[in-house]
Amino acid sequence: MLTLFKKIFTWWNRDTFGTRLKTIFFGKLIGKDSFGNKYYEGKDGKRWVIYSDEIDASKIPVEWYSWMHFTPNKIEKTHDLEKYKWQKPHQPNLTGTDSAYYPNKNKNAVEKKYKSWKN
Repeated sequence: MLTLFKKIFTWWNRDTFGTRLKTIFFGKLIGKDSFGNKYYEGKDGKRWVIYSDEIDASKIPVEWYSWMHFTPNKIEKTHDLEKYKWQKPHQPNLTGTDSAYYPNKNKNAVEKKYKSWKN
């Protein structure tokens, strides 16, 4: 019962009831990415994504980002981007998480480049 309530009234848990209805009646499935996100297009040309888990716009890989934003390129035809072995897989924005990048690995050993005038 609680999951049905969340599905109807909250937008941050995947898709709402209205989005589900619009997708069923007016959406055409274009494809899926490696994260499980599904990409749809309507008859009027609008495009949207149904995220597989947590909603985060930085979880859209580059091959689908250009499609979502109507940017023409050679990838848009097939949505299959041949990756080289030296390329890293797409990662969402990790800011604010434990996996975020810190220039100094030891967070407690931050060296100040100045001296404060008050002690």
